[in-house]
Amino acid sequence: MTGAALSVTGAARAFGGVYAVRDVDVTVAPGELRAVIGPNGAGKSTLFALIGGQLAPDAGTVRLDDVRIDRLPPHRRARLGIGIVFQAARIFPGMTALENVMVGAHATTRAGFVTGALRLPAHRREERLIRDRAVESLRRTGIERWAHRPAEELPLGQQRALQLARALCGRPRLLLLDEPASGLRSEEREHLATLIEDLRGSGLTILLVEHDVAFVMRLADRVTVLDLGRVIADGTAAEVRADPRVIAAYLGTDTSTKAPA
Repeated sequence: MTGAALSVTGAARAFGGVYAVRDVDVTVAPGELRAVIGPNGAGKSTLFALIGGQLAPDAGTVRLDDVRIDRLPPHRRARLGIGIVFQAARIFPGMTALENVMVGAHATTRAGFVTGALRLPAHRREERLIRDRAVESLRRTGIERWAHRPAEELPLGQQRALQLARALCGRPRLLLLDEPASGLRSEEREHLATLIEDLRGSGLTILLVEHDVAFVMRLADRVTVLDLGRVIADGTAAEVRADPRVIAAYLGTDTSTKAPA
């Protein structure tokens, strides 16, 4: 698997005249796991939406490899290789877990409407391929035994895994994760961390937006810290953990105080 490069330059977005993010630069190298952290209201979710296509920036650019994507709709970004796992579990009720995961491959399908409507051989071959990919994605995320259960009957942890499986079924080159550990039990968090490490090891580029600092510090190659919509720190986990501006943002301490050793 070959990961894509992500470059966010000068990104800004305001709501009612108040900037949620302003002059934000984030660069993620191919195969890197980059985390974005910050206290509540820092602008993490807005930045996530600017990259995923749920929001358009007021200023700045977003590029995937050498392609500018900041004005493309989400489905076009998916075709370029962006997979998204949102914080809130998003499932299709009335469909099995397997069928939910198969939806994730829609952006990579080639058979057209007529081919599908007439059930031509090309469509049947593609459907078998997508089904095989979905089964593999369920297996990789550890929920293959839930494949034929209605998706709405799955517990929260399995619904989160289902979203990840659906994203993987689309064969992404960049995976966006929005607070994936939120609300999970300790054993579910451990399984998720191991899976994310495995995905990074396969060469996938990952942008992790997360509130749980400990979870991030275990996984991230580099960390970008937002506060009040601006980048206040960027570096390795160790560098960020010791940065007095980061300590101030999270603890409300005076930025002139020295960071603890």
